[in-house]
Amino acid sequence: MSISTPNAISTPSTSPTITTDALIIGFGKGGKTLAAKLSAAGRKVVVAEASADMYGGTCINIGCLPSKSLILSAEQARRDGANSTPETREAAFEAAIKEKRRVTSMLRDKNYHKLADQDNITVITGRAHFTGPHSVEIATAEGPIAVTASKIFINTGATPRIPDIPGIHTTPGVYTSTGLMDLDDMPQRLVIIGSGFIGLEFASMFADFGTAVTVLQHNAEFLPREDADVAAAIRAQLEAQGVKFLFNADTKAIAPAADGGVRLSVAVKGMTRGASQACDSTPAGTGNAHTDITGATDTTTTTSPTSNPTDHATMSHVQTKPSDDGEPRFAEPAEARFCLTTDAVLVATGRTPNVEGLHLEAAGVELTERGAVKVDELLRTTAADIWALGDVNGGPQHTYISLDDYRVVWSQLNGSDHPYTVKDRKHVPSSTFLATPYSRVGLNEREAKAAGLDYVVKRLPVAAVPKAQVMRRPDGLMKAIVERNTGRILGAMLLSAESHEVINIVKLAMDLDAPASTLRDMVFTHPTIAEALNDLLA
Repeated sequence: MSISTPNAISTPSTSPTITTDALIIGFGKGGKTLAAKLSAAGRKVVVAEASADMYGGTCINIGCLPSKSLILSAEQARRDGANSTPETREAAFEAAIKEKRRVTSMLRDKNYHKLADQDNITVITGRAHFTGPHSVEIATAEGPIAVTASKIFINTGATPRIPDIPGIHTTPGVYTSTGLMDLDDMPQRLVIIGSGFIGLEFASMFADFGTAVTVLQHNAEFLPREDADVAAAIRAQLEAQGVKFLFNADTKAIAPAADGGVRLSVAVKGMTRGASQACDSTPAGTGNAHTDITGATDTTTTTSPTSNPTDHATMSHVQTKPSDDGEPRFAEPAEARFCLTTDAVLVATGRTPNVEGLHLEAAGVELTERGAVKVDELLRTTAADIWALGDVNGGPQHTYISLDDYRVVWSQLNGSDHPYTVKDRKHVPSSTFLATPYSRVGLNEREAKAAGLDYVVKRLPVAAVPKAQVMRRPDGLMKAIVERNTGRILGAMLLSAESHEVINIVKLAMDLDAPASTLRDMVFTHPTIAEALNDLLA
């Protein structure tokens, strides 16, 4: 049953209030799975979703699946050479967007009917906010609906974090990942603000389509949480695709460019060139984002994070007079101001829990210091009979974590004597879908060293894997951290073709406390990427 949806029934004017067993706010993975389970158990469920474009949640509509559809299309364009000319690039991009929209629309419709067609579930399209501990008002197109529920589950996900940069909200051509995945025309130039894994996935994808991509990183170290050898290999792969990097880059302002594109004023610490110029004093609309930097003739060289990509000047500190305590004082690092012009800008500076407008205080639900809904190990909020699932509770932002959150909640609702908790969750893997996918689970070498563990490092170049050679994808490396005395697998980092499949084998072994020798001696089919675990852990 649905209310305020396309082809929906009209909101009954004589029944503005609904009383139900469970209210789920948000149609994400954890919430929709819980709704179906509660319905099967005979409970009455209301699911409130703010937008008809979001049935099924973030992953299906604006996250994992549409982005992976585009990534696969981009890889195909690169393999076929369709990214070589403006005409073929546009055609490939247009076909990719069309296919992405088809897949997304199909999945959205299936997810909607999977819930709305059940007698025990009512789907209401509208924005919900709390009016009390067990009461919510949902603003629909036909007017507000009051819902009273015995149990309430917050599943509103996360939303892109937008930095406070002048012009970022008002300049055409500035997008979050949602908007950039739904363009009708491919940008020939793209600047990405942020070099986390979401930004890097888009950098790799658009580079494969043939876009000139420049990534602006705020600090000096690339992927600072990863091991240096892994980060270097990922960066080399992206640069081989044509992606350019500016490190220590701070975007000061964004404005429309004279050619109809976007102009960014960027300050880069560590560059000791002549007097910087304000962006509004620099001619806009010439060249691409790699070369249109305040008259620079070449910014494609990024020999180190602190090098000037124009003239390779090294960052230096200028000593000034001693401070009051006798210690020397240092001036701020040299800084140059550049002007970048581009066709589109992607803001990829992270995501923040989506709690705006929920009026959580009316229900007694508290937030953490980072703005997430505060939960305990059972995902209970600070209000009785209210839980929070998925990205909104501040946990790892993965669809499969939202699904696992459902398991945590359901283990309490089904009367289990020993409910499953967040603390029972083991070894969360992750995959980043670059041209060569990067997947990891557990500790890396940096983290194992910081923890004071006694370990050995196992390495294997992907070029040594027969299947990788057969696939003509020999780039990358495999790395595992093994505890020296026990043989326990502490973690693995796989930068290789099909790593997103192989990492799950490693996770399973870790979950079962199987030693590294188990995978070393396992009989795998041949030729596969998975059989590389035999050699990696030898």
